[in-house]
Amino acid sequence: MITSKERAQLRAMANPLETIGQIGKDGVSQAAVDGVMLALKARQLVKYRVLENSMLTAREAAEQLAQRTGADVVQVIGTRFVLYLADPEKPII
Repeated sequence: MITSKERAQLRAMANPLETIGQIGKDGVSQAAVDGVMLALKARQLVKYRVLENSMLTAREAAEQLAQRTGADVVQVIGTRFVLYLADPEKPII
């Protein structure tokens, strides 16, 4: 679990990031979880988008992905959300 100060720092770091993936009509499928996990291992901090044809809101998708990957939800704004998973060897914060 990250503290509010760490969350604020991560939000600032995520602001200039490009959206690297999206959740569509299939929702949080195993393929989506695998893709997010690969991205988290490579980057630690990732920004995703939920498409309009998805049955999930951005908050629901972020929470489901966080639960299934062990990541923390940093922020949810509109259709975008940011996840963080610390690397034990080289953590960002």
